[in-house]
Amino acid sequence: MTITYEWRGDFENEAVNALHSEAFDHAPLPIDWWVQVNRHSLGWVCARVASRLVGFVNVAWDGGVHAFVLDTMVVEDMRKAGVGTELVAVAARHARAAHCEWLHVDFDDHLRPFYFDACGFEPTDAGLIALR
Repeated sequence: MTITYEWRGDFENEAVNALHSEAFDHAPLPIDWWVQVNRHSLGWVCARVASRLVGFVNVAWDGGVHAFVLDTMVVEDMRKAGVGTELVAVAARHARAAHCEWLHVDFDDHLRPFYFDACGFEPTDAGLIALR
């Protein structure tokens, strides 16, 4: 099985919505991902096996030196196979190529081993205000 990774790859909204629903355990939502990422993101990475979308990560940015990993998603039957790690690695390479100096991520506590050990992020102090 060959997995391909494409920076700013084409995708169907329905495929990303299904992936997001599975990854974050909620009912599918009618999000227009294509418009969202094209308006607000430095880029995104699509992982595919043949034509099947098996992973996706969004890379938002401030237009300058800060990029942000958002919505790292991998289909359930391909988790623990390195797909998420490679999605983040491709995102980091392209953020670096765009002259970003920092790649940020926030995550739930159970994902610490993935982001710190597998992807190489370092713990930092950060602040958060809950708006809802």
